[in-house]
Amino acid sequence: MQITVNTPACVGAGQCVMAAGELFDQDDDGIVMLLEDSPDAAQQAGARRAASLCPARAIKIAE
Repeated sequence: MQITVNTPACVGAGQCVMAAGELFDQDDDGIVMLLEDSPDAAQQAGARRAASLCPARAIKIAE
């Protein structure tokens, strides 16, 4: 799995951090920061959840 984020599209809702705080954080403006672009097997469900919850669809996952 490979995660990418489109930071200009991010609206700062923070759903990604709540779903997978080990993979995502937010900067001082609330914009998504990707902490890990290749999550291990235990983190992949959280990554998928974060992508599905993102209101701006700023998180993309390639399997």
